[in-house]
Amino acid sequence: MTIKTTGTTRRGALKTLAGGAAAATSLPFWARYAQAQTSEPIRIGFQMHRTGIGAAYGRWYGRTTEAATRLINEAGGINGRPVEIVIEDDGTDPKRGAEVVEKFATQLKCDIGYGTLFSHVVAGSAPRAGELKLPYFIVSEGHQLASGGLNRYTIQPGITDVKSQVQAMAPFVAANLGKKVTMIYPDYAFGHDHRDFFSEAIAAQGGEVVAKLAIPPTETSFTKYFPKIPRETEVIYHVMVGPAVLTFVKELGEFFGPSRPEMFGFIDSLEAVDIASPGLEFLEGSYFWEGMPRYAQPDQTSFDKFYREQVGVDANGASVADPKDVSTYAHMFACWETLYVIKAGMEAAGYQSFKDRPALIEAVEAMTDMAQSNEHPQGPKRFNGKTHQVFGQQYISQVTDGKLLVKHTTSLEDGFYPDETDYTKMPF
Repeated sequence: MTIKTTGTTRRGALKTLAGGAAAATSLPFWARYAQAQTSEPIRIGFQMHRTGIGAAYGRWYGRTTEAATRLINEAGGINGRPVEIVIEDDGTDPKRGAEVVEKFATQLKCDIGYGTLFSHVVAGSAPRAGELKLPYFIVSEGHQLASGGLNRYTIQPGITDVKSQVQAMAPFVAANLGKKVTMIYPDYAFGHDHRDFFSEAIAAQGGEVVAKLAIPPTETSFTKYFPKIPRETEVIYHVMVGPAVLTFVKELGEFFGPSRPEMFGFIDSLEAVDIASPGLEFLEGSYFWEGMPRYAQPDQTSFDKFYREQVGVDANGASVADPKDVSTYAHMFACWETLYVIKAGMEAAGYQSFKDRPALIEAVEAMTDMAQSNEHPQGPKRFNGKTHQVFGQQYISQVTDGKLLVKHTTSLEDGFYPDETDYTKMPF
């Protein structure tokens, strides 16, 4: 692994994925696990949004998790033990999320919990993980963790939070698109983070949010909201989620017709949706945030190429088995990267059993810089052990000839903000 730490770990330098996998797969299967103190698998409880408004994400989070786990096991597992993914559906529901966490800890005997995306489900689940002392690796974007609202057992090492994202985006929006912004966002914690932090970030650039339209995440028609967009709006900032996103974007286009304000969307509004879908032609020339570019870019890295091949995603961001099955490419990389952080943390801690959970957390807290690699294909990262939050690059892409072409890549430093908590001071 190409992860630097702030202190000395128990196991020294870790092998890269390419070298480790190549060496391990040349061994007979039994030999890959020969040095483990136990042959019992490491059980990772995958809290999956298999149903509910997060189902599209859950499907692709699952495929990404399966691919990364396969590679980890081919390379010898973790500490010589195979990794087993234990899947439970939380229905994208906070109450069920807490029940899933409890099931992982008390019935399914999982070493850790992992995988949660939607921030309201994180908010409902993380407190129970803390009570049960179950390390809980979230793959979300909410700011509640980095703000100090959760607990030491909850960690987000694979994807940036909304505050970091919008802080990095706002200068581009103000300088290139306009300074009078109407925001359209889902009415729950994730959307509220966008509302609050983008309002602050655009104000710092001399702009202002002239209207804030909060929409229930289960809404199926949106035309009644659009007349509330003020005439002075220069930029529409949209970040919608769920199964009705295609309807949202189409109705937005029908409302404005050929003349529209500039548009800056978070790709959440089009995750798992083909940009070439009929009715989306009006998006040509508009801009999107992407956590990882859906379309293979002209300067595609070898890391992105490797990752796509392993997960089964083509150059357009769709399944190689079905071009109509569009991935949630801007988010799902975080599952891959989080699993490799878990592997690195467990190996640094010499993890063997539940009693080593605090050592695992301390090992991850000691991580800092993560170089772009096969294990971190999205880009370089910096992990903040105090806040349990990772920081990374952001991508701004423009719809060009029906595809997304990256126009600007932010730096790590663009997304930094002062610490708001220090989980390392909290007892286990």
